[in-house]
Amino acid sequence: MGHVDGGASTWGLYIKSGGITRFINNTGNKMVITSVGDEERGENYTQDGSVDLRGRPALRSKGGRWTACSFIVGYEVFERMAFYGISANLVVYLTTRLHEGTVTSSRNVTNWVGTVWLMPILGAYVSDAHLGRYWTFLASSAIYLSVRPSPLLIHPSSSFLGMCLLTLVVSLPSLRPPSCPGSSQGCDPRASKFQIGIFYTALYVLAVGTGGTKPNISTMGADQFDDFDPAERAQKLSFFNWWMFSIFFGTLFANAFLVYIQDNVGWTIGYGLPTVGLLISLLVFLAGTPFYRHKLPSGSPFAKIARVLVACSRKWWVPVPSNPKELHEELEVCPTAGKYRIERTPYLSFLDKAAVKNGPSTRWTLCSVTEVEETKQMIRMLPILVATFIPSTMLAQVNTLFVKQGITMERSIGPHFKIPPASLAAFITLSMLICVVIYDRFFVRAIRRYTKNPRGISLLQRMGVGLILHIIIMVVASVTERKRLQIAHENGIFDSRKGITPLSIFALLPQFILMGMADAFLEVGKLEFFYDQAPESMKSLGTSYSTSSLGIGNFLSSFLLTVVASATGRGGHKSWILDNLNESHLDYYYAFFAVLNVFNFLFFLVVNRNYVYRKEVFASTEMELQEENCRKIDS
Repeated sequence: MGHVDGGASTWGLYIKSGGITRFINNTGNKMVITSVGDEERGENYTQDGSVDLRGRPALRSKGGRWTACSFIVGYEVFERMAFYGISANLVVYLTTRLHEGTVTSSRNVTNWVGTVWLMPILGAYVSDAHLGRYWTFLASSAIYLSVRPSPLLIHPSSSFLGMCLLTLVVSLPSLRPPSCPGSSQGCDPRASKFQIGIFYTALYVLAVGTGGTKPNISTMGADQFDDFDPAERAQKLSFFNWWMFSIFFGTLFANAFLVYIQDNVGWTIGYGLPTVGLLISLLVFLAGTPFYRHKLPSGSPFAKIARVLVACSRKWWVPVPSNPKELHEELEVCPTAGKYRIERTPYLSFLDKAAVKNGPSTRWTLCSVTEVEETKQMIRMLPILVATFIPSTMLAQVNTLFVKQGITMERSIGPHFKIPPASLAAFITLSMLICVVIYDRFFVRAIRRYTKNPRGISLLQRMGVGLILHIIIMVVASVTERKRLQIAHENGIFDSRKGITPLSIFALLPQFILMGMADAFLEVGKLEFFYDQAPESMKSLGTSYSTSSLGIGNFLSSFLLTVVASATGRGGHKSWILDNLNESHLDYYYAFFAVLNVFNFLFFLVVNRNYVYRKEVFASTEMELQEENCRKIDS
């Protein structure tokens, strides 16, 4: 008999009797009982506990794998086109239409992007504890997109939200600041407090909507592969590479096409097209519904972690027995139930006190070894998470200061065409796309012959290469900016707002290309690492670690920008960061970032050396022990 626990209202149970296995699934008030023969269950049904949308065991032949992933990857192409269609050029809108300065506009962009990437923590909680990934995703999509109540989007209160609201704000004359063409007398180009307020309201409603989509869509894609099937497990190794490929394919369209539309045609069409793209992406996702495999909610990961920490603190003085079998454990589950016990490990051993049997017990005084080990896994990843904050801060410069630099440079190609400064981000995408294909198709196949690692190199080694590239990026950016300032001063252009520096914008190209290469290593490796190393019942929370690093990195960028601008401007000195970039010293600022990256890389080396992969720790216990338990049950 095996049990899948999804919290108070959701659970699943395998009961084996007389050669027939019955799967009993209770979701809310509905109970489904399915009889599955041994031969069918072993060969035609998934063995990781995944179910279809109606809660029945998932047939291997009728869904999942790349068939289902094609719809999920297709969704991501259009969704990222929509998201980056807004974020890539946002600093230009804040500067030219809302008339915000360099520090203010850059800070507002990074604060918003930081919120976008932190909200997935909330979405991960709702998914893992209550709704599951599919329904959490759809509910959040309604907030992200919805223009009126719709049963298709299952969120009745979502009216004029997210993308539609933002499109209206930049379109309706009463909601946007006036253009004041030429020298219109009596025209005040400044936005009113109401117009500023409604614009930022739209942005942050959109941020809330992304909270449920970002942590669940990639996790749901990875769920389409059964780890207990060798062929599917091998396919899963390439999933995150191609997932990032789809992300940057959509980003390429946004940076190359939508940004040009916004700069040269208008913001209404420039924001309207991403809204339509997001609607298309949702329809693509819904079209794949019959093929998706689903994981049952497994209870709040935060509650599990809190119970372990509370139980440990209450028994701080209690010694841990030398025999691990004396610790409390509840699970004796077959792998086909989708949940299995985890044996005790020697790491963070003080947490084992939570599993020590000592007097009367409640859920907040006694936890199972499996719950303790799940908590250990999430805590052990925290130092790696911290090491990703600084490179995430570097990414924040792409849509802020890098764009500001481009505005001051020569952007003309021929007599009639000017490159939008935000479009250079397209080269990040192209570089990343090329690197991912080369990495997945050639590098991995060549290097794994020597390393014997199915991934070629370990996930942390891949992330380490990305960290090294971030050091190089900021050195290159500092040298390039120093050259730009030199040329500007040689030509007597002391105010970047009144003249264009005679240096081609393509001088910035190396730092953009290197950023794409860094993403191919660090961002892909980071996403896969946090998903792979998270416990089975906390995959969405693990994925939210990856997004939260981007969020914290953006907030850290805002903090550093404010502190450095203020600190360097004291004592009568000119600040490093001014509205007039030709009087600023972004070259010093980028050099400061390069030093930060060096220290961050040294920190990463320390935590990398002490980290033991979950698969290495549990490989022999997770499957072999559970298969042994199943054989005992059969007999």
